[in-house]
Amino acid sequence: MNTEPASTNHSKAASRSLALLAAIAIAGFVVLLLVLGWLSRLTGSGAIDAKGLDFETGTVTMVLNSDAPELNSTRSLDAISNFVLGHIKEGLLQLDEHNELTGGVAERWELRADGATFHLRASAKWSDGKPVTAHDFVFAWRKGLDPQNASKYAFLLYPVKNAEAINFGKLPVEALGARAVDDRTLEVQLERPLPYFLKIATTAPYLPVREEFYNSREGRYGANAEDMLYNGPYVLSQWVHGARIRMDKNPQYWNAEAIRINAIDIPYLTPDTATILNLFSDGNVAVAGGSNGLPPEGLKRALLEGWAIDRMNDGSIWYLNFNHRPGRITSNRNFRKALQLVVDNNTLVNRALKVPGYTPSASLFPAWLQGVNGLFRQEYPPPEIRIDVEKAREHLEQARIELGLDSWPAISLLTQDTEVAGKSAEYFQDLFRQTLGLELLIDRQIFKQRLAKVEAGDFEIAIYGWGPDYDDPMTFGDLFASWNPNNSGKYNNPEYDRWVAVAQESLQAAERMQAFAEIQRIVIEDAVVITNYERGQMYLVDPRLKGVIRRAIGTDPDFTHAYIEQP
Repeated sequence: MNTEPASTNHSKAASRSLALLAAIAIAGFVVLLLVLGWLSRLTGSGAIDAKGLDFETGTVTMVLNSDAPELNSTRSLDAISNFVLGHIKEGLLQLDEHNELTGGVAERWELRADGATFHLRASAKWSDGKPVTAHDFVFAWRKGLDPQNASKYAFLLYPVKNAEAINFGKLPVEALGARAVDDRTLEVQLERPLPYFLKIATTAPYLPVREEFYNSREGRYGANAEDMLYNGPYVLSQWVHGARIRMDKNPQYWNAEAIRINAIDIPYLTPDTATILNLFSDGNVAVAGGSNGLPPEGLKRALLEGWAIDRMNDGSIWYLNFNHRPGRITSNRNFRKALQLVVDNNTLVNRALKVPGYTPSASLFPAWLQGVNGLFRQEYPPPEIRIDVEKAREHLEQARIELGLDSWPAISLLTQDTEVAGKSAEYFQDLFRQTLGLELLIDRQIFKQRLAKVEAGDFEIAIYGWGPDYDDPMTFGDLFASWNPNNSGKYNNPEYDRWVAVAQESLQAAERMQAFAEIQRIVIEDAVVITNYERGQMYLVDPRLKGVIRRAIGTDPDFTHAYIEQP
């Protein structure tokens, strides 16, 4: 989870261009920042004699905002867990340094209208030396779809024949349209023709799991480092929950010779920007910025220090997520419309957050998504929302009558314990108090707990983000379908579901994009959520660390092509 270019390749150059434009618009000092960052790369100034990089041992030390909540790939759903999984496990296919599909465990494949055949490498092995087989994929996919497994990402397997029926308990897992013809041949039947199936097959639910090992853990698969097997470039050599993650090069990996970083050590788990900057300044970490990027204060310090600065757009969209369950105040459309009509995303981004690279959002679909012949949002502009406080108050009064309230109770706003999330929460708290007379109680939680509360429906409004899983508008479009487990607010609209089905089943690009345009309209007209911003990032990197891939889709950051420049 978990932010652009005119093509669906999400090239680094295009990502940087959009982030640069946003940065210039936000604050004058950023222009100077970018110039100095560029010059530092040319001159080598600002290089840090760091423990964050150890050329002799080939070790990179970094910091993460939090621990990985779930490393069982049949159940994982967050960006941090997927960053770890992207290094310790490998699926049939993967993304290369140019974000193009390339072989992973599969050395070759054929995609047909009715399915696909994958031919596995004889050299693909688990960390205990046993071969990765087609049976490992069949078992993992069945496990991911098993209703008792309760995977929030099971829907990504729905393109496979009978997957959805299995997930809803209507068919046994053995009915899944995936079978091992032999150890090295996997045959997949599709529910319907799906041109972007290979892109979806790079996501976590499609990773392999060996049945015999899984069962031996007696329900604890993925709970600790010793409760996993690895077939990726690295193994999880150390995992002290809440304190440390370390990944060491996997000697059994089929392409181990191409892996030049021997260890990725993460001894620091904190969202605190000041701490992260101090770690970087002291040479304890080689990359700083985290999943939220650097705030203005951090960028000012980077300017003064002359550190090398890089930038990207991570593809994600952030929004106010409403709980639509019956009995919740936020299930009332007039209440949601009242809030929608007073939120000014330009003010939020440019005055409250002031993070270079962030851009105000106007749709559930980010600006970088491709349409028929160009960018989706240019071909299908979203309905415009005009700030109207008086009309908002009319909606709020109508909501009060419909809900049978004499006065408004305090409304909880669930958020994460990061600097950016805190500023967002305070902005909304002040905005809704001044314009609508509503009181918001800010509920700050660590990442794992915030995720748990959202999944349990224990919230009224939550500051939430969603990043793309694969390169198609559907990765955002089906988010609020009634059947989607990641529809945490339980929004339910048959019209919305109908348009999702059209986009899923059609093979015509224009028809699919028109369906997404209808989804876009419903999200805005029904105030399903209130979108806030698309997230860009400024981050710091030791100039001696080369080849790290930053991307909107897939493992980010990706160290599988990285190396340390010789002193």
